[in-house]
Amino acid sequence: MDARERLTAAYGDVPPEEADIIVALGGDGFMLEVLHLPLARRIPIYGMNRGSVGFLMNDFEADDLLARIAAAEQAEIHPLTMTAVDASGQRFTAMAINEVSLLRQTRQTAKLRILIDGKVRLAELSCDGALVATPAGSTAYNLSAHGPIIPLEARVLALTPISAFRPRRWRGALLPHAARVCFQVLEADKRPVSAVADNFEVRDVVEVHVTEDREVSMTMLFDAGRGLQERVLAEQFSV
Repeated sequence: MDARERLTAAYGDVPPEEADIIVALGGDGFMLEVLHLPLARRIPIYGMNRGSVGFLMNDFEADDLLARIAAAEQAEIHPLTMTAVDASGQRFTAMAINEVSLLRQTRQTAKLRILIDGKVRLAELSCDGALVATPAGSTAYNLSAHGPIIPLEARVLALTPISAFRPRRWRGALLPHAARVCFQVLEADKRPVSAVADNFEVRDVVEVHVTEDREVSMTMLFDAGRGLQERVLAEQFSV
């Protein structure tokens, strides 16, 4: 009997629209998919790991599920909104729980100009790409790109370069959560760049705007003593 059948046999099942809690079975990728559903804006999500990493998930155990949920710690997260303009002038809007990343599409390095709140902060960054990560997403791609881990309640965003070539020593920045980030793609015809908001990709972008949307929130549930804040803190001391 698989995990879903075991839980359904023990606790029953209702359509998501009628649920008080959604129990998501899978890995971190599946949790992101669930958080992107409109239901996630009003129904708390309790994830149990049936994937590989499971940083955003609780351990799977069929017993005492109701007691675990009743004692669970809540983590409220706010997504990023990405507005990307491609070479044809078409605009695309998408939501990101973890990060918005810009990535070079060819062998050529990307060249990006970075503006914060309308002011140019970096006139030209030669790189494989760059990303803006939420605190919840700071332990994902951002950490792999040597970006900082951010406590969940810090109210800041990470701006992190991906394999920066010039300026070689620039390691990124911590931004106020209300900052408006704009990436302008330089030499876009020669050096095409794609923009990705979690799992939504726009290719051949020329400009990308990223902001945090404080009016949208999702609630994730974690076993007592193993909340998201604790996981983010513990990750900073992992060796």
